[in-house]
Amino acid sequence: MRVIRTQAPLLALVLSLRAGSAYAETGELSSSGNFYNLSLAELGQVEISIATGNSTPLDRAPATATVISAIEIQAMGARNLNEVLETVPGLHVSLSSLSRLDSVYSIRGIHTGLNPHVLLMLNGIPVQYSAQGGRPTLFRLPVAGIERVEVIRGPGSAIYGADAFSGVINVVTKDASTITSTRVGGASGSFGTRELWLETATDWHATDIAFTMAYQKAEGDTGRVVGTDLQSTLDALLGTRASLAPGSLSTRYEVLDSHLSLSGTQWQFNFWNWLSRDAGVGAGAAQVLDAAGSDESDLWMADFTYRFDNDDNEWDKSLRLSYFRYDQESRFVLFPGGAVLPISKQLGNQGNIDFAQPNANWMLFTDGVRGNPGGATEDAQLDYVVIFKGWDSHQVRAAVGAREQSAEPREHKNFGPGVLTGSEMMVGGDLKNVSGTEYAFLSNYSRTIGYLSLQDEWQITGNMQLTSGLRYDNYSDFGSTTNPRVALVWTTNDRLTTKLMHGRAFRAPSFIEKASKNNPVLLGNSAVGAERIATTELSLNFYVSESIGTNLTLFDYRATDLIEFVPSDITNKIAKNTGDQEGDGYEAELNWRPLNNVSIASSFSYQDARDQSTGAAIQDAPAKQFKLMVDWEFLPAWHWHNQLTWIGDRSRRQADPVLKSQGDSRAPVADYRLWDMNLRRANIFEGVDLMIAVRNVVDADAREPSSGEIPEDYLLESRSVLLELSYRFN
Repeated sequence: MRVIRTQAPLLALVLSLRAGSAYAETGELSSSGNFYNLSLAELGQVEISIATGNSTPLDRAPATATVISAIEIQAMGARNLNEVLETVPGLHVSLSSLSRLDSVYSIRGIHTGLNPHVLLMLNGIPVQYSAQGGRPTLFRLPVAGIERVEVIRGPGSAIYGADAFSGVINVVTKDASTITSTRVGGASGSFGTRELWLETATDWHATDIAFTMAYQKAEGDTGRVVGTDLQSTLDALLGTRASLAPGSLSTRYEVLDSHLSLSGTQWQFNFWNWLSRDAGVGAGAAQVLDAAGSDESDLWMADFTYRFDNDDNEWDKSLRLSYFRYDQESRFVLFPGGAVLPISKQLGNQGNIDFAQPNANWMLFTDGVRGNPGGATEDAQLDYVVIFKGWDSHQVRAAVGAREQSAEPREHKNFGPGVLTGSEMMVGGDLKNVSGTEYAFLSNYSRTIGYLSLQDEWQITGNMQLTSGLRYDNYSDFGSTTNPRVALVWTTNDRLTTKLMHGRAFRAPSFIEKASKNNPVLLGNSAVGAERIATTELSLNFYVSESIGTNLTLFDYRATDLIEFVPSDITNKIAKNTGDQEGDGYEAELNWRPLNNVSIASSFSYQDARDQSTGAAIQDAPAKQFKLMVDWEFLPAWHWHNQLTWIGDRSRRQADPVLKSQGDSRAPVADYRLWDMNLRRANIFEGVDLMIAVRNVVDADAREPSSGEIPEDYLLESRSVLLELSYRFN
């Protein structure tokens, strides 16, 4: 490993084990006798499934892992998956300057605008937008249907294939075995926030049935004001007055999320529908404020799993079929009405905005530059998994599967090839449908994937286990890749567990990186291939006493063949495998139970991630994170949760001579601290629970890094208050 730059005082303070609160039998927040009665060692036996593909105790999982249960989520007052993930050591939920303030799950310095390097799964099924990589656009998942969240930091391609690059997140939803009563709830609060949710379960003819539903709507914080944007700069140069700045970031949303689970003795069927309506587009698709723009999404997923009979208990065989469809459409006003912009006359780029073309025609857009890109993607997958347990010291897992991904894009716009010639003087707001033509941003695209994986869990001695695995993936559009991993877990003594792990992973190029065209700036490249990473980790889990547990993970990685958009001519950039990145660091965690009804969990994470060719720190990724959570149960049925988050040392973009890009001369991104608080009272009346959640208690000025077109950075939400009432039917 390269030498890790230590932060000795903080390291001494926060060495730890992240240990979650346990479930009470009812799945509700309860008295301290249930909520805090498990020891730290018992909490280490919480099962996690994504580390090996099998259920494994957290302490012995061959990965750097975290499990967050529904009772923890309820205690912290989290409303969506992002708020849950922000509690994970070493994981920071940032904002994208490339994709409408979409969420970026920043892990160990792997930090990009579309965030395709973290694989998100729902019940083990990938949730991906294959057209651009990463998750569905502006994805906001309510917590009502979540049973637990499993997170591994580090590579996971040996089990899960593509995009399990810097981390894997698996959301396990509730089924009939975890819903003990019918519950309904509603909430109202700051920024026009309104929420409703329901969970219920029953059985019918030997079939267990569970259903959860959540509705969330908010107008967004209008105090998140942007003083100047890209259009402001153009106005200053041209004497126009088109910009909407100063103005607010557009962060409204409306989401309906529903889950249905049916299960029998040997089978389970899950159906998921996620609908997003009239979502705001953040800072605008072109870093120009866009109050009228919106994003709409329809997501449907179904999976069916059948487990074959296993009379001798030596074989565990299962077959799973899944189908995922995501239909998305954006309505952008890229530049506002009254904007004057340079439009290219050059063949191949004709009709596009082109600031680099000296002979471009400056054109007035009376109703703004408008575009409605979208389309549908589909993802069908078949998996057959066999686990053999017939040997005394070995458990072998083999899996084979096939997958097909496809996209059918749509596009309407009032600019670009096939719409403008570049000689017009004035353009109105009428949009032309270029879907399915040579002028669209992407043609219909599909690929097939086949894979084979093998994993062996070898119990070498009573206190030492070796897990080794290998997965082979073959893609029809760029070839094949093989990714191994090996992990030695040694229960050194009753207090110490040592893990040494090494793994390799890959990220498949998105459809846009392979085939984007007619784009004013970025072009796809059919020759682009997979990104690759190799990671080594050493983890030490030590119990100081029955009430104090610690964990320290050291990591070192090298990522190669990263896809960058490099200049192909004076105007365009084309996707190529040109980037290399290396990083190291540590994640230190502490869990302390000073009293039976008080729990303190803290973590400090440090990473040093750099571009290998320039030595520059990776932009926007926090080098340091500190998180502290304090839970106190007091009086009958009261619970108080406090969470402090500190994000620090984020670098600006530095000049890159290879990509011919200029550096960002702004002052360093300011560090920030946030304090969130949640107070809950169970059974305030018979069956009625009350919760009051306060976010950003001290109303701190906290900001995430922006692109240079919006110089002030993106202001996070100001103080907010949410009041929730729920009712439990007996």
